[in-house]
Amino acid sequence: MGKNTYKLEQIIAKLREAEILLSKGQTIADIVRQQGITEQTYYRWRKAYGGMQVNQALKLKQLEKENSQLKKLVADLSLDNAILKEAARGNF
Repeated sequence: MGKNTYKLEQIIAKLREAEILLSKGQTIADIVRQQGITEQTYYRWRKAYGGMQVNQALKLKQLEKENSQLKKLVADLSLDNAILKEAARGNF
């Protein structure tokens, strides 16, 4: 079985559909089989994106990307700072 990658819009649509089917009395096992995903995937998606609108989820992804870039920048600057301190001590 190949690995599917779903777009954020598709994930949120599947979660909404699952909520509707759950309210109609279907079980999680039936819903995920119908949608072609595993229960683990469903619960992981629900934990990450449950109750979100598409624009909120896109904003979350953008903020996560920006946060990772800032963390990398801080790590680079800390390394540069440590190198400059070492060079200033004259121990090279």
